[in-house]
Formats: sequence, C-alpha cells, structure tokens
Amino acid sequence: MNTPPPVFEYNEVRDYALLEQAIVKRGMNAPTAVMLTASILAVALALFHLYAAGFGTPESHSFRSTHLSVMLVLALLVKPLFRASIRDPLTGKDARETLLRRAGFAADLLLVGLVVLVEVYILWDVEGLQAREGDLAPSDVWIGLILIGLVLEATRRSVGWTMVFITGFFIVHTLYTDYFFGFLYGPPVRLERLVDVQFVRTEGIFGIPLLVVSTYILLFILFGAILIRSGAGRFFIDLAVSLTGHRVGGPAKAAVVASAFLGTVSGSATANVVTTGSFTIPMMQRLGYRGRFAAAVEACASSGGQITPPIMGAAAFIIAEFMGVPYLTVVVAAILPALLYFITIYFMVHLEADKSGIKTVPRDALPRFGAVMKRGWHLLLSLVVLVGLLVYGFTPMLAAFWAILVLAGLSFISAATRMSATDLLAALETGVRSTIPVTVACACAGIIIGCVFVSGLGLKFTNEVIGLADGNLLVLLILTGLAAIFLGMGITTTAVYITVAALIVPALIKIGVAPMAAHMFAFYYGVVSTITPPVALASFAAAAIAGSPPMATAVESARIGIAKYLVPFIFVYNPALLFEGPVWLTAYSGAVAVIGLWGLSVALEGWYHGAVQSVMRLAVGAASIALMVPPLAASNWFGVPGYALDIAGGAVLLVFAVPRIRARRDSVGQGAAG
Repeated sequence: MNTPPPVFEYNEVRDYALLEQAIVKRGMNAPTAVMLTASILAVALALFHLYAAGFGTPESHSFRSTHLSVMLVLALLVKPLFRASIRDPLTGKDARETLLRRAGFAADLLLVGLVVLVEVYILWDVEGLQAREGDLAPSDVWIGLILIGLVLEATRRSVGWTMVFITGFFIVHTLYTDYFFGFLYGPPVRLERLVDVQFVRTEGIFGIPLLVVSTYILLFILFGAILIRSGAGRFFIDLAVSLTGHRVGGPAKAAVVASAFLGTVSGSATANVVTTGSFTIPMMQRLGYRGRFAAAVEACASSGGQITPPIMGAAAFIIAEFMGVPYLTVVVAAILPALLYFITIYFMVHLEADKSGIKTVPRDALPRFGAVMKRGWHLLLSLVVLVGLLVYGFTPMLAAFWAILVLAGLSFISAATRMSATDLLAALETGVRSTIPVTVACACAGIIIGCVFVSGLGLKFTNEVIGLADGNLLVLLILTGLAAIFLGMGITTTAVYITVAALIVPALIKIGVAPMAAHMFAFYYGVVSTITPPVALASFAAAAIAGSPPMATAVESARIGIAKYLVPFIFVYNPALLFEGPVWLTAYSGAVAVIGLWGLSVALEGWYHGAVQSVMRLAVGAASIALMVPPLAASNWFGVPGYALDIAGGAVLLVFAVPRIRARRDSVGQGAAG
C-alpha cells in the first residue's frame, strides 16, 4: 500500500547566484570568467549603494550614471547575444552555432566597452558637461546617442521588444512631429535638443525614474534578497500555515497569507509564484482543490505583493517622487486597498472549499505557531525596524540601510537563519540582478518622459483624452485602465505606471480626481496585467506548477482577483479608502466595501452554505455593486441620496444571508446531537 505524501512538504526554491555557479566550476573558461566578473560587479554595486546610503551619495549625475552604467554592463552580460544564458559555453552543436555564439560574445564585449566609454566621458568632466546644457559639443551628441542606443539594447534583452517599440515611437514622433496628424502634429525637435534633454538634463534618461531606482528601490530589493536568503520564505509559509491551516480551506488561505507576507519584501509577482507556489499549489491540489483554482489563487495572491505595504515593488517610490510627498504617505494610502484585495481572495478560497467539501487539516498535522515564531521571530523584527524607521522620519534610503544592517545581525540569532559570507555576497548579487530589469525599464521610461516633455505631447494628450471622454470621469477611468492593461502585456509594472503617469494621470487630476487616487489608479491597473488574459505572466507561471491550462488559469485568476479591477474605481470616487478625509469615513467606507466584496464573491462562486440559484446570484451581485458605489457617485449617477444604495444593498444581502446562516447552524446542531 502506497503511503500518501505529507500535506505540508516544503522545498526551498533558491536563485543560485552567479558567484556560486562560478565557484563550483572547474577551470576558468570564458563563460565562467564572465560569470565571475558579473558577480563581482553586482556585489560591488550593492556595496557602493550601501555606502552611499549610510554616508551620503556623490554628485547626483555621477551617482545615477554610475548606477546605470554598471546595470547596463550586467544586462549585456547576463543576457548575452545568441546564447540562452550567461552559463552557456561559446561552442555550439555545430560550426555555425559556434560561430554565432563567438560573434555574439565579441559583440557583447564591444557593447560593454561602449558603456565604459560613455561612463568615463561623463565622469571625466561632469561639471563641464552640465555647463554645456543647451549648447552641446558634437562629442556630447555622439556620446548621448550611444547611450540611448545602449539603453534600448539593454531594454530589449531584459524587458522585451514591446518596450523598445513604444520608446522608438516616441523618439521618432519627437524628431518628426511635422509628419504626423491630429494632436500628434507639431513642430519637430532638433536631434541636438533631444540629446540635450535625454543625456545632459534630468528630464530624460537620468530623470526621476532612474533617481528613484538608484536611491531607494535597489536598497529595498537588497533587503528583500537578504531576508529571503536567510530563510524567510520557509518562515512566512510556516507562519501562514500555523495561523490558517486548520480552518476551512486552510491550505489555500495559507497560500494567500504567505504570499502577502512575502509580498512585503518582493515586488515581482512571478518570483512570488515560484517561491511560494512550488509549495502551496501542490499542497492545495493534494487536499482536493482543482489545479486551475489552486494556480489562480497563488497567482492572485502573489501579484498582490506588488500592492502590499511597506515595499510594494518599485512603483510606490516613484509615486512618492512624482507627487512630491513622503514615501510613508503612499504606504498609508495603500493599506486599505491591499487589505480589500486579499480579503476578497480569502472569501473566494473559503467559499470554494465549502462548495467542494474540502476537509480541514488536524492541528497536530500543522506547524505549531509558537515553534514557528521561536525559530523566526527575528525575521519579522527586521520588518518592524524598517517600518518603524520610516514612521519615525528616516528617509527610505537611510531606513533601508539600517534595516539591512539589523537584518544581517539578527540572522545570527538562530542557526536556521545564520548566513555565511558566501550567502551574504550571493544575496547582494541576487538583489542587484533582480534590479536589472527595473533599472533598464526606468531608464527607457525616462526616454519616453523626455520625449513627452520636449515635444509638448503630454499637454496635448491630456486635453485629447479629456475630449475623447467628453468630460465623463467613468469613461476616462475605463480608458486609462484599458491602456494600462494593454501596456502591461509587454512591459513591466514600473514602466506601465511611469508611462500612464506621464500621459493620462494629468488628465485624471485635471478632471477633478484626487492626485493620490489618480496615481494609485494607474499603479493598480499596471499591476493587474499579471493576472489578466491574454498575457498573464503570474497566472502562466502558476499554471506550469499546477499542470493546468494556462489560459483557463488566467481567466480563473481574473475572476478570483476581481477586487483589483474594482477597488481602484471605488477609491477614485471615494478617496476615504486612501485615508483622505475623516477617519470615521475611512472606517465606514472600508466596512461597506468588505461587505460588498463578500457579496460579490458569493455571486461569482454561486455558493453560500449551499448552492445559490442564478436569479439570486444576480440579485446578490447587484446588491454588492450597489454597496460599492460611493455616495458621491450614487448622487451623480442615480440622483439618490448618498447612502440610499448602501441601505438597499445591505438589506438585500441581509435577507439573503440570514436564512442560510440559520439553516447551517441548525444542521450543524442536529449533526452534533445525532
């Protein structure tokens, strides 16, 4: 008789650093030498940023260019031409492939040499370069064009062709606006003027996106990499399982909680899926969840990491910089929407478990909460230190610096989390490598911003979009959401947010949307593309683990993650959800939204203590939507008092839920008596 596999079986997923790969290789061939070089550069850049965070950054242009140059070199080396990986040898299966690989290697070295040339040119006389602003020398133009080309090539390798095509369109439009028509028509910009903005000024490549990634984002990603390397992945999962594993649908709820924990230190939805999903998805399947549902739950929970305070991926820092507000203000505004999102997934998981008759797991088969906390309490303490420093008033840069030092020290408390020197260096390298796509995307987005600035397209686009929406806020929001989802199919969340923030967010603000709500709306719809068909990367990654159909998993993810589509509309019309306005209004709005999202979950699942018939599902869904319509929108759209829809929707849900709760209680009581 075969013994069934244990319910909770955790396998550590580790992204081994190039440093470790180079150490175990025998001999020093070209790929190994390149791997070691890339590893040394990554660790050196991490140490450089830690020093700058603790003791002050150099001159701004020099600091940003140094960060970008090292990242460009790493992007070119880690994603080589004509080879799938930096680890692949230069010899192929035949003479033609060998020739291609060696030619690609030579081209990579040439491009790296150009990056070094550009950086030496900048640092040689950075003050003189800035003094020539508006009156560039011919050499400045050539070096600037080389840098633009290098950024585009690094973007192609690290992010993809879509971002390159979008950026190329803006460059061509800026130089040849007289060949376009409609609102795109205008006077063309001279090449020298474009290079001046992109290369010398701070409106282009070296603008706000690159400033934020070089000062804040890299340090927080380093913090997350060190935390994960110390064993936080297992700790977060064990903690989530100990808290929720014994409840109805507990393993799936554990997946939600664990992904939320991990999301506080990781901004990548796909990375979260691979880290927690390799454990949680098989666990859910063993307990009876459908593979498609298990994968969708993990995809939704993992993509929620990008909207979960305090780190929220890269875009949160850029929101703060664009708005000119403290980073902590963005974190506070993000708390309630993130809670609403995860609560909705939690509802879906509970209803699915009840509908499928999935049994609870005995407590003695679960990790003990006390034992889990004893093993890893200090890892949570490092997060407390990080948030505490931000609340106390430290800059994000300095808060991340001290949090990293505290984390490194705390890891020695337990043998299970203690890191060797190699572990620490590998974590630094992994953190820097994780930032490569963000950096090149931010540099490329800087090119877009520079083009929009110098061509005057931003103001014209804002007016055109407002005109297209005919002043209707709802239509404008729908257009914004569709544009962000479309862009998100090919470029990163950060790049989506930056592009939408440059083109459409000003239109939202101009039409009367609160600035924080406008920026958060763009941010949310940039994130939602990871679970939205047809290109839902987080869902596809989860489907690969579950063995479920990718597109069907993406559709299921969109259903389970419905809150991520609705909540942004709610907080645009009711900024109280972003803690703008009196606290009582925020509390009331949050409570009503929770009830509405619960009712919507019931309508989508078709189950609440028994099957819900189609007509009743429609009634419950309509009542839930009524609850989520903010008071101001209710008055404008339907001409009814602000809270009339809340009362009507609440009454319908009450009439629906109370008889089912009583029937369930009676059946449980009769079962116990029998």
